[in-house]
Amino acid sequence: MVDATTFTVDENNLTMRIQQAEMYLKEYENEVKRAQGGTPIFRSREDALSRIKILNEFAPNDPRVKDLFQRASKCLEGAAGNFVDITDDMIAYLKNEEEFVKEFSQKSEQAWNDLVSQHKDNTLEKLYPAPDVDTPLKEFKGKYVILDEVKYPANQFRGVTGEYIYVGKRSSGMYFVKISSRKWLGPYEAVKRYRRQVDSTMQEVSEWTVIGEITGMTMEVPEAGENKVGGVVFGAVVEPIALYVPGHVVGLYSAENENSGYFVGEDEVAARKDSWYTVKSVPDDVTPERLVEIFQQAIKEKNYDLYLDCIDPELKKSDFAKENLRYHWDLHQERFHGEYVYAQVQPDKTEIAVVKGYDDTNDLNSYFMTKEQQEKIASHYGDKVEYAYVTTVAYDIHGKQLGSPNKRTLQRTNGGRWFIREYDVRF
Repeated sequence: MVDATTFTVDENNLTMRIQQAEMYLKEYENEVKRAQGGTPIFRSREDALSRIKILNEFAPNDPRVKDLFQRASKCLEGAAGNFVDITDDMIAYLKNEEEFVKEFSQKSEQAWNDLVSQHKDNTLEKLYPAPDVDTPLKEFKGKYVILDEVKYPANQFRGVTGEYIYVGKRSSGMYFVKISSRKWLGPYEAVKRYRRQVDSTMQEVSEWTVIGEITGMTMEVPEAGENKVGGVVFGAVVEPIALYVPGHVVGLYSAENENSGYFVGEDEVAARKDSWYTVKSVPDDVTPERLVEIFQQAIKEKNYDLYLDCIDPELKKSDFAKENLRYHWDLHQERFHGEYVYAQVQPDKTEIAVVKGYDDTNDLNSYFMTKEQQEKIASHYGDKVEYAYVTTVAYDIHGKQLGSPNKRTLQRTNGGRWFIREYDVRF
């Protein structure tokens, strides 16, 4: 920012100062134009506006200064960003999820209390000092413990006898929660499914509450890594039967379940969510713009099957590809809950290009050649692959545009259905 002591103005240098101010104003105008409705840091803003302010105070009636002032005013308005009115339909998914999460939280809390009550008579009331090597095994084997602040993955370690999470301290004794069996993995995966299917407000869990059965004693060095430098600790081995994330969900072990675990109320989720869905399938004749809108709704309404149906089948084949799809599903969930709530498709910005095969949309080709000529040539080109580039603009809960517009690529082959190729692009 400049002031009158460095940007001096008088009758002799007025024209030069106007030219200097306009130079900075043009750069500011270009920055606003490049932002396309976004609100980044405009580096030329202060340099341009402070100079025009000094000029306007010195020569407010000069037509050239008046013009600069009006341009600066318009530029400031544009730099404030674009806005839309956020309607109830746009954020219905947030309200539906809020009610759903509250209901599941209450069910999980009740299920956890029931589980604690069920094992109350056989649960260790006093955890510390933890059972030591001198304690007869019969005094604690088969007992249940409730462990708070089970830090995973922070306290995870691989030992001689298995893979564990240590809970406690060397001074007061430790419990080793066994995580190499389905008794941990089943409930753990169930909690991940809950987050993906129901509750995006639940962040990655780092501390768990675990109820489990003591199955024995083992001797380990509770440290991560190959080079262990601490001493040996005798710890009671705990096999989980349930994991609890207070305020959110309970994941339980079940040997009969296909996934070795489930979360409370999991059997109700599909039927309940079906009533939310505003779109349930992708039409064969879907336009690129409409497909991106359906893709957005699938994410907002947590319709994972529809999300997958929007995406190019070639991107769903390998195990790595499937994991990548789930990873970006989680990212989209976080963004539609923590950054923006609505993305507007800009149909006038859509571009379609033939990237492989014969381009029968070329006006000059159709002008000079008959349909038969074109079909003959096309037969030698192989499959026709088209890309569509669809632009979206994201808005936050207040209706303010976030960042600049983003463009994602769609594809279709031989005039078939459109599919999304770049599913990882933010809205």
